[in-house]
Amino acid sequence: MVSNGSDVPLIGVTSYLEQSSFGLWDVPAAVLARTYVDTVVAAGGMPVLLPPVGRWLPEHLSRLDGLVLAGGADIDPSRYGQATHQRTGALRLERDMSEFSLFHLALEADLPVLAVCRGLQLVNVALGGTLHQHLPDVVETESHCPKPGVFGTNEVKLASGSAVAGFIGDHVSVRCHHHQAIDQLATGLVAVGWAADGTIEAVEMPEAGFVLGVQWHPEEDAADVRLFEGLVQAARRKKS
Repeated sequence: MVSNGSDVPLIGVTSYLEQSSFGLWDVPAAVLARTYVDTVVAAGGMPVLLPPVGRWLPEHLSRLDGLVLAGGADIDPSRYGQATHQRTGALRLERDMSEFSLFHLALEADLPVLAVCRGLQLVNVALGGTLHQHLPDVVETESHCPKPGVFGTNEVKLASGSAVAGFIGDHVSVRCHHHQAIDQLATGLVAVGWAADGTIEAVEMPEAGFVLGVQWHPEEDAADVRLFEGLVQAARRKKS
């Protein structure tokens, strides 16, 4: 459903600052897995990478039609009142600062938001919720992240009638790579998807125009772009 017209929404996608090797170089760089940008295009949008630098202002977001909060490193536990667990990974404080600001500005602007993996966790923490810092301590399985760099597969049950289920159905097999997950659900969010072990896998924010979060990685399923299509449709409505 790719369009070449002026109605194509601009979708901001958060990115990483990481040491990266490409061509002749091994340097700090702003990077993002290509699957995100390809999926935005396949869904009918045009991706704009948002690096965690500078200070985001309302006028910056006014140029966007939608926002994807991408996956990545663990969120600083002090943001939800906890000490750092021994299995919590290396933190990216500048990314936390940038993306918490982006999300709050997006809410104020009623910008459609799709939050992926870390993005879902960030939305929950930003609204006052907490996280399990190491999920295997709770569910006693490594199925959500078999090993670093390898996606696991989980079956997710979605609440009938939820917006997420409206896009992808009541039951879905998903690709996941996370060792943290929602513990206390934030006020204002509603859980609408669960793994068999009870882990919250999808949330919605009913009072917002379009704020959906999933714990899995829909951008890793090239054959299914329906959640991104939902975001782009909402962005197009806002744009018009």
